[in-house]
Amino acid sequence: MSSANYQAALVPCCRPDVVTQLLWQQKIRRPDMTFIANAPFLPLPELRKVQQNNWAQQRRHLSGSEFYRRHHPAAPFLFPLDLENIAELPLTDKDMLRTDQSVHPPFGSYLGFPSDRVVRLHRTSGTTGQAMNIALSSADTLMQAHIAGRSQSAAGLGPGDIVVHCLNYQLWMGGLTDHLGLESTGALVVPYGSGGSELLIRTILDVGINAISCTPSYPARLEQVIAERFPELTPRELGLHKGFMGGEAGLDDQTFRQRLETVWGMQAMNANYGVSDFLCNFAGQCTDQTDLHFLALDVALPELVDVNTSEPQPWQTGTEGELVLTNLAKDCQSLVRFRTGDLVRLTNTDKCQCGRTAPRFRVIGRTDEMIVVRGVNTYPSSVSAAVLSCPELNGEYRIRLTHKGPYDRLPLEAELNSNVYPSDHLLARLSRHIGRVLRLTVELELLAPGNLPRTKGKTKRVIKEYLS
Repeated sequence: MSSANYQAALVPCCRPDVVTQLLWQQKIRRPDMTFIANAPFLPLPELRKVQQNNWAQQRRHLSGSEFYRRHHPAAPFLFPLDLENIAELPLTDKDMLRTDQSVHPPFGSYLGFPSDRVVRLHRTSGTTGQAMNIALSSADTLMQAHIAGRSQSAAGLGPGDIVVHCLNYQLWMGGLTDHLGLESTGALVVPYGSGGSELLIRTILDVGINAISCTPSYPARLEQVIAERFPELTPRELGLHKGFMGGEAGLDDQTFRQRLETVWGMQAMNANYGVSDFLCNFAGQCTDQTDLHFLALDVALPELVDVNTSEPQPWQTGTEGELVLTNLAKDCQSLVRFRTGDLVRLTNTDKCQCGRTAPRFRVIGRTDEMIVVRGVNTYPSSVSAAVLSCPELNGEYRIRLTHKGPYDRLPLEAELNSNVYPSDHLLARLSRHIGRVLRLTVELELLAPGNLPRTKGKTKRVIKEYLS
């Protein structure tokens, strides 16, 4: 397929000169698998036809997967012709992939593509377990950059912006792959990475950077550096008006966003939701609302299943369940009915005010981070909202679990604001308030500001000490 023809299938947010350069470098090998121009804006019936067509191609591609032919616990697979019947297939989970990759290194028997045509290797962050090797073909790298660009573009990044990318480039997909997604919006991208916060602040001031791509917890680290190294500055004076964030809980809480607006003068956007084993970044909010648009319906099929029974749930507004994903256009490590471990709520399936038909959802928590306290299920995202509702606290917290459940109370450490001093009365009052919000008993410990570690990458809020 010529680059001219392929450009017709690109999203309009992508700058043509960037696209042409990528096409020349990537040498696309699978022209039968494409993503569609303006997919997030297409009427859903039209998009369903695109999905079915891509599935017909992907189904043939999957027939060569050793994993689904022999090594998946339910193998061999007979893939249905019609996507309407996809729920008849067994689920695939992360433990299966870990086991398969350890037996068939480095990419697992689910690679499903000639290893000598793999052009990039990433590794997952290992936040929820053993780090995994991720393989990408030339077509995969281009597709991932464009899908990621949809998320960043929807959140308001584009030509004229100068964005500094502060995620780790060392093996992690959030570094290079997200960088290419930022570039595809037409913005000027500064590839900074993690670490060197003092130099970062000087660079922001020298270059006139107006946007940052980072985790939600990273601004707190920068505030600490500013206070220690640049006492004459306030965060607002850096001029970072736009924040494109993801990878952690917290952005669904309006108090957290308001704090960033107050302290930094920054509009924080939830612009980077992805699952590394599946696609790096495929969902983000638009500038008209705060829920996540699922922006990859042309190359991915989402489902919701009951966390306990694994039964499919109706795809309609208000439904909650674990997000399950199937690749419809991917060369390497294509997955069928993959359990993400993310518990989500489908918030709206109608056309958005921004014009996108892409359905909207909100992440409630992770199934492997659910903590049950006397029969009440809670997640770090809920705890974050409760902590942020207390003006005496600065928003930093940690849950330390010394033993496996069940639990009769939630062990919670939280930092005080710099102008607040601890007392028994304050401890009792905050414990009662957070307990009422979460509907459970809290065992609260108040810490001085700066006691909890600040990280440049994902901040781990639940510490399972009994595993170490």
